[in-house]
Parts: sequence; C-alpha cells; structure tokens
Amino acid sequence: MAARPMIAVTGYAHDVAKAQRDIASLESLSLQSPRDLEKRVRLSYRQYHLASLTNHPQHFEAVEHSIASVLRDFAPSEDICLLKANVDGRFHRLSGVKDALRMSPALARRPAGRAVQADVDFQEGRYEEARTTLLGLIQEGMTWDNLARLAHWNSKLGDRGTADRQLQEAEDELTAKELRSFAWLELQRGELALSQGLTDSARLHGQRAAMSFPGHFKNDEFLAKVSAAEGHLEQALALLLGIEAAGHSKPELHQAIGELLICLGRKQDAQSWLELALRAYLSSAERGEVHYFHHLADYCADAGARPADAVAWARKDVALRENFSTQSALAWALYRNADIAEGLQWIERALSSGAQDAALYATAAALHRAAGDVANEAHFQRAAKQINPLGGTLHLHL
Repeated sequence: MAARPMIAVTGYAHDVAKAQRDIASLESLSLQSPRDLEKRVRLSYRQYHLASLTNHPQHFEAVEHSIASVLRDFAPSEDICLLKANVDGRFHRLSGVKDALRMSPALARRPAGRAVQADVDFQEGRYEEARTTLLGLIQEGMTWDNLARLAHWNSKLGDRGTADRQLQEAEDELTAKELRSFAWLELQRGELALSQGLTDSARLHGQRAAMSFPGHFKNDEFLAKVSAAEGHLEQALALLLGIEAAGHSKPELHQAIGELLICLGRKQDAQSWLELALRAYLSSAERGEVHYFHHLADYCADAGARPADAVAWARKDVALRENFSTQSALAWALYRNADIAEGLQWIERALSSGAQDAALYATAAALHRAAGDVANEAHFQRAAKQINPLGGTLHLHL
C-alpha cells in the first residue's frame, strides 16, 4: 500500500510556539507542586520535544537539567530513564544510555527499552542482535518507529528496496496528526534515494517533507544536499545561508558552507566558515562532549588538511562506538595520513560487517590503489559505482 501524502495546516513555527507555551505552563505548575512527579516528567518531555524541533544547545541543556533534577528528587522511573536514554543516545553517550537502562530494569524489559538497546547494539557493531530484537518487537506489535529502525538496518546491511518499503509501511502506521513524523520519514526515504544517486526521487521526498511540516530547517538542509549532489552548488549554498540567517547555527552547517565555497572557487570566503566550525567542534570536545568526534575526523581529514589529527579523533570515535561507519572513518583518516597498511586493516574490518555503502567502497578503493593493488581498486570502484553512480559529487555532512 502506497503511503499517503500529508499536507500540513500548521508547521514548524506552530509546533515551536505550542511547545514553548506548554513548557511555560508546566514550569509554573511544577513550581507550585514540586513533588508532583507526573508534571515534572511531562515538563522534561515537552522540553525534549522543543529541543528536538530547534536543535538549539540551550534547549537540550534545559532538558538535561530537568532530567537530573527529577532523578535527584525522585526514584528513577521508567519514563524519565527512557528520556535520559534517548538524550544520551542522541549525543553518542552510549555509556549514559546503558546507565539509564540499568537504573530501570523494568524499562529494559519493555518494548521501548529493548528498542533503545537495539540502537546501542547497532552502534557498537552487534548488528544481528539489533536486527533480531527489532524483528521480535515488530512481531509483538508493529510501530512506525521500530519499522524505521529496521529500515535503517536494511539500508546499511540489507536491501535498499526493502528499506524503502519498510519506511513506506512506517508512514502508513501514522495518523493524520503526526505530520512531523511523516516528514521525518520522508527525509529518511530521501536520504536512502540520495545514497543511490537517485536525485529526482530524493528531491521529491524532500518536497513532500516540506509540504507536510513546512518551515523546518531540516527540509532545507536535505534539499541543499540534493542540490549539491546535482551540481547546483549556488542553490545549495543559498539554502544553507538561509538556514544560518534564520538562527539555526551549528558547526556542521558552517563546515558545509565552507566546503561549498571552496568548490565554488571562493577559498578566502570559505576560510572563516571553516575556522568557525573547527572552533565549535574543539570547544565541544573540550567540554567533554563526544558527539562531534566523527565530524572532527572528517574535517581534519579533508577540509582542515590535518590528517594526523583526523586519525586521533577517529580513534577516539572508534573507542566509543566501533561499527562499520567509525571503522571506515578511521581507515579514511589513515589513508589521508599515508598510513596505508593500518588503513587496509581497518577497512577490512568495516567491510566484514557486510555493510553495503558507496562511501565505504570508495575508501576501500582508495586504500587498495595506494597499496598498488589494481585488481581490488577496480573491484571496489565498481561496487561503489553500482550503488551510487554520483559517488564523486560533493556530499554535505549535515
């Protein structure tokens, strides 16, 4: 059954305003009744909803403060531990996710907790454990979010056609009110199409997301990726500058703007954007945050031309969550640092996962070329091209 399109009557600005009103009301009620656990937890969840919408660091800081205060004032409950696990997972703090599940053994046994554990398993390279858990959860009771999780698994380790059908099924599980979720699923389908070089299909999914949840900067980010893949660099740059002007500033956006400017021959203009991105990445790491390790490895390997630093950051990321993506990033950093022998070891580990990814194969081709292995270079070039004929175009890491 084809997923029905959903057309919004409200959108991003409406949802942000509503979340802010709800938070103000719940903050007032929580001050009046500080021992009311239900209201305190509801406040934390609404704060998380707002933070997920805006992606503003201060909104996530408010969520984490609320979670910490609830855990301090009350015994750990399933709801607050689930929220903690989701926040920690968003920022690659897998030890925090595991702590949250341990704090609430009942949560770890429930479907929501098992789904979170499946996310951890995937991030730590236990792919079959993740798949088995998700298949079991879907058999027990199909939900759109677990279908999306299984689709992600298939997009990386299975079959892309199956992944897209599962995302369609996930859309069919939504109600007409769940427009933001529908838009998110459309963007996942768009990313899947883009990973195969299907830019027309990717753009269509991006446009459907924008119709379903208008005004969200994520829509423009994705359409900028599509434009870059099509070679429409000025169009991509205009979209990203518009996001920045609207106040959705983040270092990965600054890096993407800098990379586009370089491709457009504007190297002097690019430098300030790239330096802005690097300062933010490094400041995050200095605060003890880990979610930009992957971006730092990518930046230093290519845009920043600091291959030794790229290796160091990639090693930190692998130490936190070893999977085919972090293994491949380390292999690429080693390639850029001319450490070909070790790079080949890491790319073999990434390939042994069974992941089918054009960028992964392109990295393997580059390493085998550097090692003088012409046959394997040609093999992996063909494999990359078969998945994504546009693999040589600019890819924006947003």
